[in-house]
Amino acid sequence: MSPDAAGPTISIALAVVKTLSLVVGSLITVLAYRAYRRTGQQALGLLAAGFGLVTLGLVLAGTLYELLGVSLGMGILLESLLMLAGFLVIAYSLYVS
Repeated sequence: MSPDAAGPTISIALAVVKTLSLVVGSLITVLAYRAYRRTGQQALGLLAAGFGLVTLGLVLAGTLYELLGVSLGMGILLESLLMLAGFLVIAYSLYVS
């Protein structure tokens, strides 16, 4: 089933939600990175990297599908792998002291 099969309203709503997720995720990543630069704590650097990976994963599938012609299934797989890696880095950052 094509993403456009749901109609233009769903496609627009999805684009808006993905864009807002990118903005908020980028903001969290920047704030965590600034905290890392200010304190030099490794955990904050890992936290920033983890949120960066999750944010990248959030927008990857649609971007690959729309711009590069990658199959939607492959895009979702890559998106999920990046998000998993990001969550693992975030979890590790909470473990590191």
